[in-house]
Amino acid sequence: MSQQDLGLVNFSPEPHSVELREIPRATIGDDQVLMEVQAIGVCGSDLHMWTAQQSWQVNYPVVLGHEFCGIIREVGRGVTGWKEGDRVVSETAAVIDPTSPLTRQGLYNLDPNRRGYGAMIDGAMRSYVPVPARILHRMPEGMAFEQAALTEPCCVAFNAVVNNVRIRPGDRVVVLGPGPIGILAAAMARLCGASVAIVGLENDRARLEVSRAYGCEPIVGDPAEWARAVDGLGADGVVDATGVSVALATALDVVRPGGWISKVGWGPQPLGFSLDKLVQKNVTLQGSFSHNWPIWERVIHLIASGTLDVRPITGGVWKLADWHEAFEMMHSGRIVKAVLTPV
Repeated sequence: MSQQDLGLVNFSPEPHSVELREIPRATIGDDQVLMEVQAIGVCGSDLHMWTAQQSWQVNYPVVLGHEFCGIIREVGRGVTGWKEGDRVVSETAAVIDPTSPLTRQGLYNLDPNRRGYGAMIDGAMRSYVPVPARILHRMPEGMAFEQAALTEPCCVAFNAVVNNVRIRPGDRVVVLGPGPIGILAAAMARLCGASVAIVGLENDRARLEVSRAYGCEPIVGDPAEWARAVDGLGADGVVDATGVSVALATALDVVRPGGWISKVGWGPQPLGFSLDKLVQKNVTLQGSFSHNWPIWERVIHLIASGTLDVRPITGGVWKLADWHEAFEMMHSGRIVKAVLTPV
């Protein structure tokens, strides 16, 4: 087997510093498996790093990609319970501190020492990637790789609207931002029994239309009328899945007194407005970051069973060599989600 691989590398903090490069083929440690990657989802964060608009640390140069699945081709000497040929999907927490109090509580996603694939550790936009056995999950029979590759953003959405807030059947929920996380958060809220409106801009119309497949009401512009339609007080909850900080002002405006806001979207800009409405309305503002083992197990079952259908958000599958077209399609808003395959 060749000792070289091709990887999609983000090589500097300058905009558009991403290219396919020849890289050494991955090797594994005793606690890892070598996964032959079959499918990789393109995340909004990959686009942000491509355009140099991210608000998190990046270890340049780094291979992009953290939404991935594949087939085990090699097993480390210390790994038990896995074998060559197993079909698996991986979490994103490539490095964690096993002695951290958070890790010991199962909250390794919040461990300050966590280092994730595709930003601080070389990711999966290549043919082979080393994966610690602790973050592997078995793919159910019949689950397609293109669907399994989207498990990670579904887990982000699950954490934002199921774990971190309480949705009751009949609630009205506004989701700001029709990107992959926003639409999946809306889908999760619908599974919980809520009526959902998803909000975007004029150039988001194509992605907003995709949300209809999940029973959502797409809105271009101001969601205030929809939020206040029942009793004039506002939505029970708001999910901020945008990439701009000012969206929080909209969330504070349309949420009802005693309601909640789940903020899952990153935004590097200073707020520039008062948070007095948060106090006046007695609103719970909840941050939501990443995911952990039990979330993954549940979401894999939701996708494999068909309860959560990821096909409506999948705008196409591209070879890794055609990554630029896939990135442009997502960046332009023409599709919600692109999937790459190494070969």
